[in-house]
Amino acid sequence: MSAASWGKTEIRNAVAERSGLPASTVDAVLAALSSVVVEQVSKGTKLQIPGIATFEVVQRAARTGRNPATGETMQIPARNAVKVSASAPLKRAAAGN
Repeated sequence: MSAASWGKTEIRNAVAERSGLPASTVDAVLAALSSVVVEQVSKGTKLQIPGIATFEVVQRAARTGRNPATGETMQIPARNAVKVSASAPLKRAAAGN
């Protein structure tokens, strides 16, 4: 299945068209949403955007890996990562249901 790729402009235009809001207002809302998500994730807060996704910080354990260029064994330190889980409606849409 080949799908088109959408960026900020396409999302802004689609939301502006469906909501009847000016594109500049939609830009401001998207920027604010992005800012809130980044701020809350940086605090370790689990954040749910209903119908879209849930964002949360998870701890990745330290592990041994290999340098793909040299094959040399290396220690990969523990770190925090962002886990994004798709909502049920989004999963159904991806499955074609």
